[in-house]
Amino acid sequence: MLSDPRYERMEYRYCGRSGLMLSRIALGFWHNFGPGNFDRCNDIVRYAFDNGVTYFDLANNYGPPAGAAEECFGKILRDGLGAHRDEMIIATKAGHDMWPGPYGEWGSRKSLIASLDQSLRRMGLEYVDIFYSHRPDPRTPLEETMQALVDIVRSGKALYVGISKYPPQMAAKAYEYLAAHDVPCLVYQGKYNMMVRGDEAEILPQAAGAGVGYVAFSPLNQGLLTDRYLKGIPEGSRMATSRFLRPEALTEEYRSFIEKVGEQARQEGCTIAQYALRWILRRPEVTSVIVGASSVEQLKQNLESI
Repeated sequence: MLSDPRYERMEYRYCGRSGLMLSRIALGFWHNFGPGNFDRCNDIVRYAFDNGVTYFDLANNYGPPAGAAEECFGKILRDGLGAHRDEMIIATKAGHDMWPGPYGEWGSRKSLIASLDQSLRRMGLEYVDIFYSHRPDPRTPLEETMQALVDIVRSGKALYVGISKYPPQMAAKAYEYLAAHDVPCLVYQGKYNMMVRGDEAEILPQAAGAGVGYVAFSPLNQGLLTDRYLKGIPEGSRMATSRFLRPEALTEEYRSFIEKVGEQARQEGCTIAQYALRWILRRPEVTSVIVGASSVEQLKQNLESI
């Protein structure tokens, strides 16, 4: 029974056909958790946890630089939050470029197991709750990648496994392999928002049919689903500093779309960001939505979408 006041502030949903519940809003560590920001990061994570966020989403290469987010989170746990370890779902991933040489990315057994060992050391943990294959590997046999995930669970280094960004045919084979080896896939993580809806056609119904939960990342499309860029590119914004979001995205079509979304949000008495999060959470297939945050205030506003 959820009795602590923090759990009264959040909604939880079972992840697929499992007994694991995830907070409807998860905190992601993709950006903003690099070195030099520990106090701010600590405040964000503690605010999230104190308001019912139990799912914390990391990856080996998050930071920047790569590995910094896990190191920061490990320090936050050692700073006192680790006393609540059993109240948290901590996830990490491997598959994107992490270290030099042929074993620092993709989905070989060598890469996945070595990466998870590094992640556990950075965070000071004995296990993670969810370990993801972060992207499909076009060269490694799918069976090798999935067997590595099976063995990781059997070793006790992860409680559950998931996949991310797999196309439907590969996802179907992954679900089948994992189920046949008694380590069913817990969750599929994909990019999904009002502007990027490719997963609606196949991935969402496929996951639901297989009893796999779905977690959405980039729900605000890297900040485009806010009012931040309606009047240009603010200094210090992601578009001004990141290679992942370019000014070419600010087309007239985008401005027209976001103005319409803004009107819908005003009718519901919320911000564009809150409206965009609610739009995703309305879908029964979606277990949780991962939000990033560069400040406690930004996280607070996102949590008010629940």
